[in-house]
Amino acid sequence: MSAFLPRPLFPALLRPFLRDRLLHVLLLLMLLLWLPQPAASSQFIHWIDWPTLTTLSGLLLLTKGVESSGYLGHLGRLIINRLPNQRMLALFLVAMSALLSTVLTNDVALFIVVPLTLGLRGMAGLPIGRLVIFEALAVNAGSLLTPIGNPQNILLWQLSGLSFTAFTWQMAPLALGSMALLLLATALAFPGQRLHTELHDDASGYQPQLLWSCAMLYGGFIVALESGHALWGLAAVLGGIALLRPALLLAVDWSLLAVFMLMFVDIRLLTQLPLLRHWTDAVAGLNSGGLYLTALLASQLISNVPATILLVKYSSAYKVLAYAVNAGGFGCVLGSLANLIALRMAGERGIWLRFHLYSLPALLLAGLLGYFLL
Repeated sequence: MSAFLPRPLFPALLRPFLRDRLLHVLLLLMLLLWLPQPAASSQFIHWIDWPTLTTLSGLLLLTKGVESSGYLGHLGRLIINRLPNQRMLALFLVAMSALLSTVLTNDVALFIVVPLTLGLRGMAGLPIGRLVIFEALAVNAGSLLTPIGNPQNILLWQLSGLSFTAFTWQMAPLALGSMALLLLATALAFPGQRLHTELHDDASGYQPQLLWSCAMLYGGFIVALESGHALWGLAAVLGGIALLRPALLLAVDWSLLAVFMLMFVDIRLLTQLPLLRHWTDAVAGLNSGGLYLTALLASQLISNVPATILLVKYSSAYKVLAYAVNAGGFGCVLGSLANLIALRMAGERGIWLRFHLYSLPALLLAGLLGYFLL
């Protein structure tokens, strides 16, 4: 393979894999779990949900294209410069985070909105840390609406057999209710203090052609997924990106795919252990209320994506699981990887503790809302 690729490509391809600490932990866990049961290695490839990986691969490429166009950040700066006060700024950033997360996934939404927020750091009295916390909560609330908003929804959508529209309609009550509560909390948490913002912006560096091309590829990819031709859709996305901006093929964080592969394998290896088998087998006998609370708690302990991978093996109550693991993204910082991404980007002292002052009440409200909506 080295004969066909220039040598500088290899560092670019390997860099995300070398820096991803979660990947390293999951790989070490797989080795430790595999040693007592070496025969299980023959099943690894069958334990991975390949339709989910195919969907995730296409979304990684398309969202990287949208992010790299820079155009959404450009529009965001234009709007921020026209907002009159802190409350309106916070409501705009929260709404923008939620809206972007429905189509670009929750982590990509953060990569667009949080840098915009951090660019406001020089403004006196502006609570940057609190803004980032609310943006993290917003992507959890917004991403739960669509099948492609977050990884757990991608998996549940593929398994449920629902159409894109049917899945979205199923999740709409919880998403709308959560967002209404979050916008109300945002209005109460930020004062109407006047702003004098002036974010520098140079539109000459942005690429609207890349944005619209990715948008068209995005629509075609969703149609391919809906019609059962995911591999053809992925091939079209790969070809389109290769023609538009070949460098984006290297810019994508492909280590995320390896993380999800390892999650599927690690969860299955864990469930083979005698100590856990009794508990996991009992999940199949739970009623909807018990399953909901189990999934909600599991999301707090091991994050909502691994909790989903674990529980779908024992239950086909996909709506119950979808409501529970998405509500479980609130609460403990481990509930969703998006929480970790946002707080690490903020880099403020004490923000991890302050996050829970807002996220734990959000978990209580979203959890109760989801329970009564089922």
